[in-house]
Parts: sequence; C-alpha cells; structure tokens
Amino acid sequence: MAGGQGTRLHPLTRDRAKPAVPFGGKYRIVDFVLSNLVNSQIYSIYLLVQWRSQSLIEHLKDGWQFGRILHDHFIIPVPAQMRMGESWYQGTADAIFQNLNLIDDFKPDLVAVFGADHIYRMDIQQMIAFHVDRKASVTVATLPVALEEANQFGVLDVDSGLRVFGFDEKPEHPLPMPGAPGKCLASMGNYLFDPQVLRAALIEDSQDRNSHHDFGQNLIPGLIDRVPVYAYNFMTNRIRGDSEENLSYWRDVGTIDAYYEANMDLRDAKPHLNLYNPFWPLRTAYYNQPPAKFVFNEESRRGVSVHSVISEGCIISGGAVRNSILGRSVFVHSYSEIDDSVVMDYCSIGRHARIRRAIIDKNVHIAEGEVIGYDLEQDRKRFTVTDSGIVVIPKAPKRDGTFH
Repeated sequence: MAGGQGTRLHPLTRDRAKPAVPFGGKYRIVDFVLSNLVNSQIYSIYLLVQWRSQSLIEHLKDGWQFGRILHDHFIIPVPAQMRMGESWYQGTADAIFQNLNLIDDFKPDLVAVFGADHIYRMDIQQMIAFHVDRKASVTVATLPVALEEANQFGVLDVDSGLRVFGFDEKPEHPLPMPGAPGKCLASMGNYLFDPQVLRAALIEDSQDRNSHHDFGQNLIPGLIDRVPVYAYNFMTNRIRGDSEENLSYWRDVGTIDAYYEANMDLRDAKPHLNLYNPFWPLRTAYYNQPPAKFVFNEESRRGVSVHSVISEGCIISGGAVRNSILGRSVFVHSYSEIDDSVVMDYCSIGRHARIRRAIIDKNVHIAEGEVIGYDLEQDRKRFTVTDSGIVVIPKAPKRDGTFH
C-alpha cells in the first residue's frame, strides 16, 4: 500500500509519495517493507500507487526488478486504474477492492496487506506461522504501546490467546492487554487474510455508503464477530543477527519530527536500527558512485565527520559534519558546519555555511555564509519549521528540471 499523500510530511512529500522519501542516506522508506517481504521469501508483490508516484516507480525500476525466469517472482507497481468507477482510492480497503482482479487472477493461498511507509524489520514468515497455527482468517500485526499513547492508534482488545474481540480507533479509555496492565496492543496496519474472506468483506464494504472503506475503521471491526481474527504480537518477532537493542524496532515516520528522529537513530555506535546485519539485508537501488572522501584543510582544521552516516560520493572538503546523515554526493565546502541534520542527495553546502537541526531535501545549494537553524523566526519566513525547531528545506529541481 503506497498511495497516501503523506500531508504531515510536507514539504518532503510535495513532489513524491511518502514511501519514496529518502531515508538513512541511501535508502527510500519503501525499501523497508520490500526488504522484509523478500527476506521473508515472499516474492509475488504488487505495489499499489496513486499519489505522485513517478519517483517511486523509477526507484522500483532502478532497484527492485527480479529476473524473468520464474513467473511468480515479481514486484509490480499498480497505478489507480478506476476499474470500479471514476474515483481514486477512497481508503485502504477500497484500494484493494479496486484491484480485486489481481487476487482473482493470481489465486494466492494467503494475502498479505502491508503498508509501505514505516521503518522496521520483520520476519513475516513468523507472522504467517502464527496465522496458520491459530487457524485464523485474519491476523493483524500489533505492537504493545503505553496506555497513555493509545489515542494515537487503532487498539485491539484480545483474550489470553490473542484472539481479537474488539477494535477501537484512537480510544480515550483503552483496555490493557492480558498480563500487561500498563500497555495495550496497537495495530501496525499490516494484515494477513484468507483470500476468500478478504474478497467477500471487500465486496460487502464497497456497498456500504456509510463506510470509510478503511481496514482499521471498517473492515477488521466488521469481521471480528464473524471469523477468527487474531493479533500477532510484533514483540515476539526475531531477526537473526539483531541484538536486544534492535529487536522489535518500529517507527511510524508520518510526521517531520518522527522522520527526523528515526534518521537520528542510525548514528549511534549501537544504533536502535542496525543497517549492518548481513542476515537481513536492506536492499535498495544501486548507483555507481565513488567512495566518500574527506579532505583536511590545514587552515580551518576541518575536513571531518563525527558520529555521522556519510553516503557514497560525498566530499567533505575542509568542512565539519557532526551527528548527521548525508545522502549521496553531498559536497561540503571549507569552513562550513553541519550539526544534527539530514542532508539528502546532491546537495552543496557553501563555504562558511552553518546548519543545525535541519532536513535539506535533494539538489539544494546552500549559499556561502548561509545560517540555518540558529534563528528560527528568520527561518520561518523562508522555510518550514516544526514546533520542535526542525527546519525543512524542500528539494530543488535537477538540472533537467525534474524532481526525481
């Protein structure tokens, strides 16, 4: 599911779909769900796209093409085709309903409906084993959250065997999960379905004029009393090679602040999200670029990077980068300083520029002597600034005028 507008991530989603937003220097958000599926040996994947999808489709072309030997190994983007009428997708359930032909034609044993806009690692085969063991018709991936945070999520009420008997969207007074009085089970927006159950439910939902056509608000609550619906606890999921610090990491990067913090999670010596686990590789598009280079300037005593993630093709030429994430081919000129920031591909940071707590999108040139993040009132006159003080500079067009 990759069709949302991602308005809370604006201006990063001004010219692209949320799953296409760069993350961690060289990746896109969509790479996480696709890597989870492929690493879990699930190779038949349709990606439903709608909102400003060109960047996302080009990324799939560059990094996610299987060979053509096996007909059931594919990752295919599916634009909104208006097969059921003249409307765009009206909700998550409607997006699947408008593409029921894909399920009918493929005839799968199981349908996994996963969002493409979260940062996490998950062995989906473990969720499938749980689904099969419980003889479930529907399984919802869930994550324990503190009761005081429940009003941000859809919350499931379960019995001791994790069978669902209630679903409440953003409740004020949620029920705690069994054995954990201070926590409740929140939906991650990832589901497993018996294909026939899913098909019948989608057709019924499409005929309900009062429905929001949403899995969490309508489809799942409507199935709870009719078929076995279970909650899979993501905290039990294990990835080979991950340490205790990395287990059950999941971030909804739906806001600028959440996106910024998830990037910052990558900097530490023992990061909360480990990108270096060879047993669960994070795949992405490959670009033929040279290694990063650091040029020390004797006069400025700079040309260094500390506690940061620096991608290929970067040149740190007499500047200083601290506690930051740099995308591909960023040029940092002499005497400049970058602190606690995310700088995306092909940016140029001019001499004597000073940048702090900023997100700079692709292809941006920061002029010589520019100061960003030190006077937020001035920054608000030119850029987007969050309540927490993160400055966001939207991307500039490439030399050919496009915004990929």
